[in-house]
Amino acid sequence: MSTERKSNKPIIMPGTVKRLAQMGEQIKLARLRRNYSVKLIAERAGISRATLWKVEKGDPGVAIGIYAKVLAAIGLPNDITLLARDDELGRIIQDAKLLNKGDS
Repeated sequence: MSTERKSNKPIIMPGTVKRLAQMGEQIKLARLRRNYSVKLIAERAGISRATLWKVEKGDPGVAIGIYAKVLAAIGLPNDITLLARDDELGRIIQDAKLLNKGDS
């Protein structure tokens, strides 16, 4: 019997980690462009400064709701709705099915 403790942490693929880091950087740049301090945005979002720093690093352990609160605090509340908006693969699959149905 093994004494190793298995982690409940989900495995995050390297590409996903990279995209989360990019998203965090974009959020940070948006904050900086508006000349908002970490303290101000953390207060507006109702989170700690440490959590905001995690968001700006793209930490995968931060809940999606926190990202939404930060976007709203910065003045970009609708940006959360851009996730998965342009589902190119889904449209290709859907169109292929529609075309095949038309052949019936």
